[in-house]
Amino acid sequence: MEDNFLTQMVGEPTRGGALLDLLFTNKEGLVGDVEVGGRLGLSDHEMVKFSIHSEVRKGVNKTSILDFRCADFSLFRTLVGRVPWAVVLRDKGAQEGWTLFKREILKAQEQAVPMRRKIKGRGKWPAWMNKELLMGLKEKRKVYHLWKRGQATQEEYRDRVRSYREKIRKAKAQLELNLAINIRDNKKSFYKYINKKRVTENVHPLLDAGGNLATKDEEKAEILNAFFASVFNSQTSYPQGVQLLGLEDKNGEQDNPPVIQEEVVNDLLMHLDTHKSMGPDGIHPKVLRELAGELTKPLSIIYQQSWSTGEVSDDWRVANVTPIYKKGRKEDPGNYRPVSLTSVPGKIMERIILSELSRALYQAEQHPDVQVCR
Repeated sequence: MEDNFLTQMVGEPTRGGALLDLLFTNKEGLVGDVEVGGRLGLSDHEMVKFSIHSEVRKGVNKTSILDFRCADFSLFRTLVGRVPWAVVLRDKGAQEGWTLFKREILKAQEQAVPMRRKIKGRGKWPAWMNKELLMGLKEKRKVYHLWKRGQATQEEYRDRVRSYREKIRKAKAQLELNLAINIRDNKKSFYKYINKKRVTENVHPLLDAGGNLATKDEEKAEILNAFFASVFNSQTSYPQGVQLLGLEDKNGEQDNPPVIQEEVVNDLLMHLDTHKSMGPDGIHPKVLRELAGELTKPLSIIYQQSWSTGEVSDDWRVANVTPIYKKGRKEDPGNYRPVSLTSVPGKIMERIILSELSRALYQAEQHPDVQVCR
């Protein structure tokens, strides 16, 4: 005890004439009001009561998220459907059109989808908890207090404990089985459950270019940002539109960009995974899917303008990057890989371009008068 700077606070026997229960502290004044006396149920150990003299700070999560359970999508559709998109987006560039579109969507979202505080850790029911188990656990707690006051036997309390322990085990097993079966359709719930079992920690202190160890979050973010940026080739540039394929006829003329069909955009919106997270633009995939009929036309106009002019919205170039540790020394930034969370409408545009380019390339390879430059 002395070697580890500990102080024993219990000075009276706690079982018969023996001092078997220990209470250590390494800070003077931290523990006080130590009392020995009274027994719990049929135990032959004396209870040890004490007070901890310390300020307790209750952590409050201030992160707010969209509460889709209380959302009014009928109102949302009405508000978005009132906007004359063809008039609003007429003669607008891709960036200006996207800014107008985003402003109207977020404005309607504030009225139709309420916000709620994100609950994490304490105060949130486990995923396996149901109403029956909750009522049973309350009953078990009631029997425990009766046993503590001597109004119930220890065997009655133990029977309740065994009964609900088995029910909880079965509920957990059933939940994990359902998550494993539905993993293809709902990966987010599976990994959310798995990640709760892990001990989470912040990014380990990192070594900067000078060999100094950075411990502050801002410093670690700058180090990772510099490393991730260094692995990309800033000299790489891509031509605009169809020129990405290098499609030319015998006269060296480029084909006109294809027309983006509203049916294609609507189909991509209807097949969005609503369990995915939204990007930095604040537009959730569930909103895009629920309002696919109302958003198809404005997005088609914006995509067509972007394709024709080669202009890409600023929101589509921004990503929320999370460093994921791989292996090796945690101090080395090279042992982390970036995972980017980008704009969902921006990813839809990417899929349309990829589809059109693949189709154009296939047609070019089949046409004898077209030269394909890869």
